[in-house]
Parts: sequence; structure tokens; C-alpha cells
Amino acid sequence: MPPDIRILLVDDHALFRRGLVALLGEAPAMQVVGQAGDAGEALRLATQLQPDIILLDNHLPGVRGIDAVESLRQAAPASRVLMLTVSEEAADLGAALRAGASGYLLKTCETDELIGGIQRALRGEVVIGADMTAKLAQAFIAPETTDSAKEALPANAQSEKTPLSPRERQIAAAIARGASNKVIARELDIAETTVKVHVQSILRKLDLSSRVQIAVYASEHGLSV
Repeated sequence: MPPDIRILLVDDHALFRRGLVALLGEAPAMQVVGQAGDAGEALRLATQLQPDIILLDNHLPGVRGIDAVESLRQAAPASRVLMLTVSEEAADLGAALRAGASGYLLKTCETDELIGGIQRALRGEVVIGADMTAKLAQAFIAPETTDSAKEALPANAQSEKTPLSPRERQIAAAIARGASNKVIARELDIAETTVKVHVQSILRKLDLSSRVQIAVYASEHGLSV
């Protein structure tokens, strides 16, 4: 049996947390190891528990969830932060990804999408809720967010010209819409191992460190398949 995915819930509504604990308790190999109602408590528990996944709401008392992402990642470097919120704002989506969140789901998502999102985030994939996919590009072309989006990427990735090959551009665009390596391989009719090689090449060429940064780059540069 694989080890349980250890989850920290961060939401200021105790009733919602209680329902989520019950829901996740029915999922295979998932365990809620801690609950927090604000960013300060979340930071303390993340440091103590070192969970695999941090499910983070944006609307918290005092400090917004998005503003706590970077601190949580520093406190628990191996943890994946997955936003679970009611905000459908493209600006919030963009801010979360720039801060280092592994994905963004709405609280209205179906149970299967949530469970699958947690599993995908743990594998290092970018998880964007179906209702938010269309807003991904908007999140990085809005005038008020463009400058800060560039600051979040290394200099190599900020260039007007992309050093990526046509195939790498296709794969980067697919990553931006949350596709896994397996899905990309099927869509492009190539081997999954070939996709992995291309992903590593993209990371190296752009001096990036994660699929989330690739998603930011693809959205900012208007890449599409």
C-alpha cells in the first residue's frame, strides 16, 4: 500500500473544514494531518507537520492565502500548495501561480476533480480547475499584473524572443492548461519519455525550476497549441 498523502487544510470556516475532512477521509490513501483557520496558524503547522499537500483558501483573516504561499513553501519546502477558494478572479489565479502555488481549484469543483488535483499536484503537475483554465492567459496579460509576472521569472524567460523549438512551445502551452505528460504524449502522438525530455529541455533553456513557472511563461508569451 502506498503511504497516505498527508494534507494540511487552511480555511477560516470550521464547518467547511469539517466537511472536507469527511470527504477526504473517504478517499484512498489520503489523511488530513492538520487544520488551520488563518495564515499564522498555517505557517506554524506547516513547519511542524511538513505535509505533502497544503489546501489553502484565499479569503483568510488578516493575511490573504495568496500572500502566504511563499512563506508556507519556505516553511515546508517539499509541500505542494494547492489553492481551494471561491475567487474566480484571473488576478488571484495569476498571483497564486507567481507565488509558487502548484494549482488553483474552486470550491465548487467536483469531488473527483479535487481528489485528482491533489494527486496531480503531488506528482508535480500544474493543476488548474476546469472553470479557471480559460482565465489563465488573462491572468498574465492584464496590465496591472504583467510587470510582477516578469519579476517572478528568471531573466532568460523574460526575453521577448523565445528560445524554444516549435515542439517545446506546444508542450509548454499544454502544461499551461494543466495537461500531464501522459495527456501531452497522447495529444501529440509521441512517447511519454519524449515529453519528459522536452520538459527538461524547456526548464534548462529558460532557467526555470518547475512546471508552474513553465505555465506562467507560456501564458505570458501567448503560446497555444
